[in-house]
Amino acid sequence: MKLEKEELLLNRGLGWRAALCWMGIAIAAILVLYRDAALSMAALWASSDTYAHGYVIAPISFILVWMKRRQIAALAPAPDYLGFLALAACGLAWLVAEAGQVQVVQQYAMSAMIPAVVLAVAGRRVAWAAAFPLAFLLLAVPFGEAFLPRLMDWTADFAVAALRLTGIPVYREGTYFAIPSGQWSVVEACSGLRYLIASVTVGALYAYLTYSKWWKRALFFGLSIAVPIFANFLRAYMIVMIGHLSSMKLAVGVDHFIYGWVFFGLVIGLLFWAGSFWRDAPASSQKGPTFYQTKPASAAALAAAALGVAALSAAWPLYATYLDRTDETPVRLGMLRESSGWSLEPQPAAGWRPHYGGAADSTLAVYRKGEHRVAVYLALYRNQRQGAELVSSQNVVAGKAGSGWASLGESYHSEDAFTLRQTRVRSASGRLLVWDWYRIAGRDLSNPYLAKALLARDKLLGRGDDSAAVVLAAPYEGRPDAAAETLRLFVREMLPAIDAALGPAAQRTPG
Repeated sequence: MKLEKEELLLNRGLGWRAALCWMGIAIAAILVLYRDAALSMAALWASSDTYAHGYVIAPISFILVWMKRRQIAALAPAPDYLGFLALAACGLAWLVAEAGQVQVVQQYAMSAMIPAVVLAVAGRRVAWAAAFPLAFLLLAVPFGEAFLPRLMDWTADFAVAALRLTGIPVYREGTYFAIPSGQWSVVEACSGLRYLIASVTVGALYAYLTYSKWWKRALFFGLSIAVPIFANFLRAYMIVMIGHLSSMKLAVGVDHFIYGWVFFGLVIGLLFWAGSFWRDAPASSQKGPTFYQTKPASAAALAAAALGVAALSAAWPLYATYLDRTDETPVRLGMLRESSGWSLEPQPAAGWRPHYGGAADSTLAVYRKGEHRVAVYLALYRNQRQGAELVSSQNVVAGKAGSGWASLGESYHSEDAFTLRQTRVRSASGRLLVWDWYRIAGRDLSNPYLAKALLARDKLLGRGDDSAAVVLAAPYEGRPDAAAETLRLFVREMLPAIDAALGPAAQRTPG
């Protein structure tokens, strides 16, 4: 019996050497095949302090696996078909994201392939034993920019409400507000996203290492999300109060950020300190790991599984290359003709111009009808790719650095059977009410997620990705109601002219 167990241990050791070797090869193949996703993640780690933690995620994950090495070594690595199903699901998600140019989904899909490799080559018991370290890898994906507008609005809501409860009068426009002592604005750096991401990363690690009960881990992880959001609300309010009470001498420069990080560190420290009172007792180390009387898979089976992983992983980029055949036919916007009494004006729209990067063609013109004046911006896209795509967080109607224009808030509403986005913008030269929407596959819409889905669908079906952005702007003073009526009149009377200017490349579907 003893000899039999020693032989099993020897075979298991050899099996683990082969499994680790082949898993390393399979993971390396994935990083090569999906290098664009991996490199884009690394570029964001390097360019943004918000995502700099990405550099340490993989080393921490490795350390966590090393801490469980005895438990994992007691298991027999063996290929599992569930891993191939998970890998196929990740590959399909990557392909759809590639077709729609959704970079963050591509990055998540690539990162999720690594746990899928472990499951496919080493089996479900091994994957389950290393579940948290493998899931922790997903925190390396730079994520959260989609939450910026909502976090900024919530922060401004709380700060304004708290100031009014304090007895300080406030005038607010979007995320900008003024009090008797000065003017303030909630910008991206004030959204609290950086605090939130740091808290979620450290909070997940702390919950895993401190607790063993799942509900305690879930509760602490939830607190690591809620606490920094509320703490950022308080931070914003206190900074404004410090500036107000000091006659705008304090908390208006570098100390603004110093106070913020000191306050955040204090709050997170208190959260961890409070969490330590419910710490679970560490598992007893006197008893060795459970030894499973099962034989590891043969080296040939492990090699076949790894090669199967590599082949399945390669299928998706190869098909994406096939779909990436481009239409080299030039595409150009036509002239937006004068119609229904709207005539072209020579002067620009007070220096305003939306930013739509990588458009195949774009134009900006101003039209007048009596007292009504509308600026029209059209951008046409074909052969879309990263940096040259219609639907992107970098495409904005106002707020691009150096433009002098800033957004005061946006909303969505329906006009003539389609939904558009309405944004109020301002600069030193005045205010504009902006309406914008997408033209994709003959449909007018403003939902960016639906727009991405339509673009991905057409790409996967082998159709073209010709599409366009339509942006209209009208000046206003005081309330924007009159500007809204001007834009409504322009859409009603000039939409056929817009259709003609966009041409067949982005022709509107009737009805």
